[in-house]
Amino acid sequence: MEKVNVPLGNRTYPIFFANNVITDASRILKPYVQGKTVMIITDTNIDPLYGQTLQSTLKSEGFNVHKIVIPAGEKSKTLETSEILYNRCLEANLDRTSTIISLGGGVVGDISGFVAATYMRGIDFIQVPTSLLAQVDSSVGGKVGVNLPAAKNAVGAFHQPRAVLIDVSLLKTLPAGEFRSGLSEIIKYGVIWDKAFFDWLEENIDDLKKDDDKLQYAVIQSCRIKAEIVSQDEREKGLRAILNFGHTIGHAIESAAGYGRYTHGEAVAIGQVYESSLAVHTGFLKQQNAHKIKRLIQNAGLPVDYADIEHECLIERMLYDKKNVDTEPVFILPMDIGEVKKVKISVDNVRRFLERARENTLNPNQAANPVSR
Repeated sequence: MEKVNVPLGNRTYPIFFANNVITDASRILKPYVQGKTVMIITDTNIDPLYGQTLQSTLKSEGFNVHKIVIPAGEKSKTLETSEILYNRCLEANLDRTSTIISLGGGVVGDISGFVAATYMRGIDFIQVPTSLLAQVDSSVGGKVGVNLPAAKNAVGAFHQPRAVLIDVSLLKTLPAGEFRSGLSEIIKYGVIWDKAFFDWLEENIDDLKKDDDKLQYAVIQSCRIKAEIVSQDEREKGLRAILNFGHTIGHAIESAAGYGRYTHGEAVAIGQVYESSLAVHTGFLKQQNAHKIKRLIQNAGLPVDYADIEHECLIERMLYDKKNVDTEPVFILPMDIGEVKKVKISVDNVRRFLERARENTLNPNQAANPVSR
């Protein structure tokens, strides 16, 4: 079993990488559960696969275990669902020594953590992510929250888990589209932090679905990068914002298209392509590097463009982004492979870029005409 620590002083926690984590969960997690009462939150896709097994293994160690199953999908990540979960926690007599265990993908992890952060002003929670995207991104770092209809993750908190338990063998049951969605976040780490990792992904992206050792390496490397960034900037006052590469446009696409039309990873993949192109148009990035990013995303089987969303609708949704400054959108733009920068760009220039990008369909051979910021 491998371990990566997220060093945050008295909130430091481990990310465990192991096999058979569902059956071994009680043994691994027992030191991180302070009380006897545990609430598993999972969804309708994951519960039939792992819910009963996790519940049984925890009961075998003497825990008083409850379980809540929510409908699968982004549309469950709401304040309304949170209220249902709060009431179920009360009915189960969860107190401040109790622990919530999130068993599922990013939606389950985000809402479970949000409920844990706010129920009785904060109780412990543990992440057992079952999707690739959750394993490499959303389960690590303590960002938890829910969506509003017009804005992704508009209501939330920073609430670090007590531990994260990752098993890449759980991904064997993941639908192909959901697996590809997670590749988007893995690619992001290469662009924002680690050129050598990006180069490795160019050589190995096709093997990740079929080679467990390479997949394990990609997951561990992604978690190491995120742990290093989070340890330097837990609450996104500076450096941590770079983790949002692709997300300004990606989140806008998700909400403007209606949650569910694009997965989070698909929307972020499109966002990475557009934000790389925006970096070319603002004079920060060489065209050849934008093309490399786009090509890797295409080779991962991810979309590189969106359809049927009006520019003004997309811009409106961008203006709800939490990174914005003085009502102007802020983007994380690549300067090079492995290096990014936070940049504020005027709405008028964003509008002109989107119009030009759509006209050119982000043709990598199209001559770039830098716009002013």
